[in-house]
Amino acid sequence: MIKLHDLHFVPFIAESKITAAIDDLAKQLNQDLKDENPLFIGVLNGAFMFFSEVLKRFNHDCEVSFIKLSSYQGTQSTHQVNELIGLNEDVSGRTIVVLEDIIDTGNTIEVLYETLKNKECSDIKIATLFFKSEVYNKQIHIDYFGIEIPNRFIVGYGLDYNGLGRNLTEVYQLKRSNMTNLVLFGPPGAGKGTQAEVLKQKYNLIHISTGDVFRYNIKNATELGTLAKSYIDKGQLVPDEVTINMLNAEVDKNPEAKGFIFDGFPRTEAQADSLGDLLASKGSEVSAMVALEVDDEVLVERLLERGKTSGRPDDADEGVIRNRIKVYYDETAILKNYYQKEEKYFGVDGVGAIGEITDRLSQVIDKF
Repeated sequence: MIKLHDLHFVPFIAESKITAAIDDLAKQLNQDLKDENPLFIGVLNGAFMFFSEVLKRFNHDCEVSFIKLSSYQGTQSTHQVNELIGLNEDVSGRTIVVLEDIIDTGNTIEVLYETLKNKECSDIKIATLFFKSEVYNKQIHIDYFGIEIPNRFIVGYGLDYNGLGRNLTEVYQLKRSNMTNLVLFGPPGAGKGTQAEVLKQKYNLIHISTGDVFRYNIKNATELGTLAKSYIDKGQLVPDEVTINMLNAEVDKNPEAKGFIFDGFPRTEAQADSLGDLLASKGSEVSAMVALEVDDEVLVERLLERGKTSGRPDDADEGVIRNRIKVYYDETAILKNYYQKEEKYFGVDGVGAIGEITDRLSQVIDKF
């Protein structure tokens, strides 16, 4: 997460994805314009990085020029386009390629298109790195675009928030500041389920248990549930993509949520990356991994006692219990290191009364 002026932004689009999109877009331009000697017009200030990268990849004769227009203040469009620097070249009879950083409503591109049209260009093509198709409301055809994005305010790769952020090589989106997203971990017998229920009520969060989500989808024969079952029936692991799509559906069911408690996911670094990408697509991020820490002997004692009434065979065998605890630590060690690097790992003493443990957890969560 980064802070620009008074606002926080979270990662949204990686540099590698942007580079791949520009590669594809430039390939199309090379195919379509190899005999045209086009005039590329960059729209400043935002398009400077995109413009440079496209020109590096264009393999034929061309000329370049720039024009500067503006319609944004802060994070909102003013819907009024002011021409700051005009076009001085004679463009009559020329093939023009306008390179924009982003097109949303299309107000800026409409003014520029009409300006060029009045100068009697032979052909005008529009290319943009980012395209908000859901809010675009003009009749002008967008000939090339790199990445289609939802209607969110973004910074980076030439785009700014009140002057800052243009130099970032990745793209960030405005953070939904009211969301608290927790990855909750605890070894068998640590009381994780009890604390998840308490925290859900106290902070008005949505508790997403991966196991519950799987059971729901399989029982109700949803498309994802049927797909997951097909792997399970073959004795295969369900691909991470299927799991993350299930979680995505659960998150989308609660668009106004103040945050989520993720229980049972992630288990690997790849899954942690996927969860981060999922939340970034919603304008948020993982706030913290919170792990209940309990001595092994206490866990064994608790589970053996629980086994007297739970009816679960894995609660009645000490050897099985110790192996379950070992498996937990093997999995958690990877994620502990992952979130420690992001300064998001918090271990909490899980021994004591329920209320005492909740208070310790709350001391961590309240920081967010």
